Formats: sequence, C-alpha cells, structure tokens
Amino acid sequence: MSLQLIFQLIIAFFKTGLFALGGGLATIPFLYEMIKDYGWFTKDMLMNMIAVSESTPGPMGVNMATYVGFHTTNSVIGGIVTTLSLVAPSIIIICIVAHFLQKFKNSHWVQDAFYGLRPAVCAMIASAGLGILVVAVFNNGEISWDINFLNIILLIVMYLFCRKFNKLHPIFIVCICACLGIVFQL
Repeated sequence: MSLQLIFQLIIAFFKTGLFALGGGLATIPFLYEMIKDYGWFTKDMLMNMIAVSESTPGPMGVNMATYVGFHTTNSVIGGIVTTLSLVAPSIIIICIVAHFLQKFKNSHWVQDAFYGLRPAVCAMIASAGLGILVVAVFNNGEISWDINFLNIILLIVMYLFCRKFNKLHPIFIVCICACLGIVFQL
C-alpha cells in the first residue's frame, strides 16, 4: 500500500463526496470517471459493487467507497480512508450550513438555491441509471451491436412483473433479482 495511492483515493473520494449530490446513485458517474482515470476497478466490478451495495444495509455510496478502498489497497485502512474521504465533505458542509441556516432559512435565495439543485441531482441519478442500463444490455459495456438478449428479456420480465404486482415490498424484488442473477450467472 503506497502513500501516493492513499492520497489519490482521498482526493478522488473527497471530490466525489463534495459533488455527488443526491445519494449513492449520484456517486456512480464519479466511479465511472475513476475507472477511466485510475483503472482501480473495471466496469464489471462496478456493476457488482452496485448490486452488492444496493442489497446490503447502509448507504450505497459509502458501501462502494469502502469496497474500492479495500480492493485497491488490499487493506482495511484503505476502506476506512475512502469511506472517511467520501463523508468528510458532507460533514463539513452540514456543520457550516447548520451554523448559518438559522439566519437564512427563510431567505428566498437559499430556497431558490435548493430548488435549483434538484435538476442537477435528477440528471446525475439519470446518468447513473443509463450507465447501468448500458452495461446490463450490451456485452462489452459500451453501446454497440453486441447485445445481451438474456438481460433484455429478464429486464422486460421483471418490469412486467413489477407492474403486475406493484404492491410487493422492494426487498422481495431485490431478492428475486439476486436469485435471477445467481441462476443465470449475471
């Protein structure tokens, strides 16, 4: 475990924590950038991280940060460092905002700023969803003619199943999808 690698992880995940507004799914575009910039993991590994992070308790972004840090450094310290780097911006910003919010909570400027962040958060989550869809539908993880028809069929079947049984608890649906992934080795 090199000190340079630790600093790269700290900077990458601090930036992710600072700009990934909207929760765990909003971190996914930043993780794609890490694949390109650093090569710490592959697109297939990212899809597995997303699946495991969505299926396990805790915030998705934190679970993925912990995994990347542990996987990249082969140490628990790497997982701790990346997790702390991801949540540090939020803690800092919350402390600053809490200090000033009492004065400005009724300000139309503050309300307008929060209202203006909504489209950005929506776009980041949509980008993450499209990225996941591309990796699931195309065999090479990029838009091409190399289409994975089994995944498309399973996606359509699960969509129709969810539409038919829309009162099912999300945990049940996650379990069904996990079983399908195991059976079809996705």
